[in-house]
Amino acid sequence: MDPPVDLKVVKQDILAGIVECEKRCLLQCTKWLAELNHGLADTPVELRGNSAFENVHSGIEASEYDSYLLAKSYFLVREYDRSAYFTRNCLSPVPKFLHLYATYMSKEKKRLDNMTDSSVVSSVSHAKDFAELLSILRTEHSKDSLDGYCLYLYGVILKKLDLNDIAVRVFVEAINAEPTLWSAWLELAPLVNDKRMLEGLKLPNHWMKSIFEGYTYIELFQNDEGIKIFENLQKNGFGKCIFIPTLLAIAYSNKRDVDRSIDIFQHLQSVDPYRLDNLDSYSNLLFVKDMKTEMSHLAHKVVEINKYSPETCCVVGNYYSIRSDHYKAVMYFQRALKLNPRYLSAWTLMGHEFMEMKNTNAAIQSYRQAVEVNKRDFRAWYGLGQAYEILKMTFYSLYYYKAAQQLRPYDSRMLVALGETYEKLNKVADALKCYQKAYNVGDIEGVALYSMAKLYEKQGETEKAIPAFLKFCSDEKLIADKASLCHAYMTLGNYYEKIEDLDKASYFAYKCLDYEEMKREAESLLKSIANKRAHKATTSAAAAASNPSGAGKSTEEEKPTPEGVPAETYGEDMDMDETNLSKRIEVAMAEEEEEQEEEAGTSELAESSDMPEFHMEDSYDVNE
Repeated sequence: MDPPVDLKVVKQDILAGIVECEKRCLLQCTKWLAELNHGLADTPVELRGNSAFENVHSGIEASEYDSYLLAKSYFLVREYDRSAYFTRNCLSPVPKFLHLYATYMSKEKKRLDNMTDSSVVSSVSHAKDFAELLSILRTEHSKDSLDGYCLYLYGVILKKLDLNDIAVRVFVEAINAEPTLWSAWLELAPLVNDKRMLEGLKLPNHWMKSIFEGYTYIELFQNDEGIKIFENLQKNGFGKCIFIPTLLAIAYSNKRDVDRSIDIFQHLQSVDPYRLDNLDSYSNLLFVKDMKTEMSHLAHKVVEINKYSPETCCVVGNYYSIRSDHYKAVMYFQRALKLNPRYLSAWTLMGHEFMEMKNTNAAIQSYRQAVEVNKRDFRAWYGLGQAYEILKMTFYSLYYYKAAQQLRPYDSRMLVALGETYEKLNKVADALKCYQKAYNVGDIEGVALYSMAKLYEKQGETEKAIPAFLKFCSDEKLIADKASLCHAYMTLGNYYEKIEDLDKASYFAYKCLDYEEMKREAESLLKSIANKRAHKATTSAAAAASNPSGAGKSTEEEKPTPEGVPAETYGEDMDMDETNLSKRIEVAMAEEEEEQEEEAGTSELAESSDMPEFHMEDSYDVNE
């Protein structure tokens, strides 16, 4: 759906949402709405007498107002138990929500603190922790006495208990009740499994729906759909809202358009220089491009802003990783997880570092925690596949690669990894399908054709392997692995030498001379080609020399004298060896010296216009 043209209505909704979220201490949602509101600064709204500000005290009974203010102040300084205690008897909507939310936050904080001690994300104790709170909310929900904010909290607890189907229904209820509650949209997005499910949700016809759909498409790695929505939002007045370009940068990053993504992040840095959100994604892009100087500047900058935020620790970890100081990188990723045990990037990146350090078991542990936090993290599934591949546990590896490929169906890296695993399990047909699909979707690493050709070669299907090798070699500048390129050239050279196409064989053999590891083999092949050429030339010469008259006769029969060409010229053209002919003539002249004079014999030969009368084979064959 297109966003409404009237941005004044949008801004009025945002201001109302900010007031309601702020009253209930939903700090992240308040921050998000405030950023969105700032992006619409050019849209004027009358603040005096604004209905949003008239609701600042609504939902709070006068008799409960003092208790509410005290509880709110405790909540803001993270004294959740005290906040819950002083609102325990409140019945009006806002203090009631604050009591339930403070109770939830207290349980969650204690659980995360315990998790930090063990460095393991676990959901085992969730049911016990939230049993009482769940019971209250379930009872209230059955009576239809929960407002949109309490429904959101109920959905969060259901989601933590992995009751996802019920959670989806509850979040949809919450969104319909309070469309500007971004936290509810955000919690719903990871529960949407595919485009069909997204289209089937009964969401309100509200301008927030477009933002949610764009965000969810990018979560589902359907980046083109997401980019289309966000670009449309930018055209319709949301261009200065910092959230929109951030999501575009992530979408371009998913599409491997790294340069464009980096440009957007750099623009965001100039607009909001103290922003830490999503800087871990930016540092990942700098790592991919090996931009060490920019990474160093970014690391120093975030440390100055906030030394002890998870995002800062993650950026510094990437900084040490790009310098190949893997031990320090792990230390900073662990520090990020102490600050936030559910910080997804840190778990995944720490797994990568452990792989670099050859600590496979620790890597598996990290990747498993990443999957526990977010089952959509394809990097963690792919990392698990690699780890089990190193441990030679091929069936485990296949399972995890399949999971990664399902999340990224058009990523050639997943398909190639899957193909290699099928190949190890001798499932040749499946492996070839994977390699073929990887090539069709756009082979990022440029190895799919080579792997396919090698598999055909291994199966003895040389006729199928050769076209694949030729395609692979068609643009040698794009191929990073020169050993593979050299092997392909050598295989092609040997093949063409075998089928006697010596020119092509020679071409590919000369290509191999540029590579030291194949130089000897290439020289050997070139010698073999030279020998074959010499043998061919010798055989042709020997055949001609052994029966020159026959050759002349055959040629004479096939090509009669053309009209207008003198017989003498034609005769000279047919003679294979002029030197031998002159010797034969001298012998003939010596033998017939008594019978004829030399001038007469010469004249007879010169004037003779009928070739069959010149019996070379009978009178002058010196070979006999």
